Amino acid sequence: MAGAPSGGGGKRKKARLEIIPLIDIIFFLLATFVMVSLSMTKNQGVQVALPTASTSTSLGDQSEMDKTVTLSVNDKGEVFFNKEKITPAQLSLKLQTYKTQAKDPKCVINADAGADFKHVVVVLDEVRRIGIAKVGINTDKK
Repeated sequence: MAGAPSGGGGKRKKARLEIIPLIDIIFFLLATFVMVSLSMTKNQGVQVALPTASTSTSLGDQSEMDKTVTLSVNDKGEVFFNKEKITPAQLSLKLQTYKTQAKDPKCVINADAGADFKHVVVVLDEVRRIGIAKVGINTDKK
């Protein structure tokens, strides 16, 4: 017989690719990626030990945070515009520039719990003097 396999007389089995375990792995990776990306929060300011408040609420979605300027005051009284260290004299110019560029300017103040309150008031006063009405103070939930 021409074309018949020689030897054992049985048909040669084709290799099968099992797709169900591959789908399980893909779903596991997808779920892991989603959980990791949801747990990541974007912090625009420098790291400070925030005070706690029982009435602390979320600022909103990430697109709102991207348009917001974060002013940080650490425990030494140093002021940061997002993550850039600035002097109080530079704060006015930076805020003026931000106000002219942003359609709806918003500021969040991150003040270290150990920071002297007079430094926080200077920053808050400057924000209000420039005319930015939407100002929040960042706290941790109690």
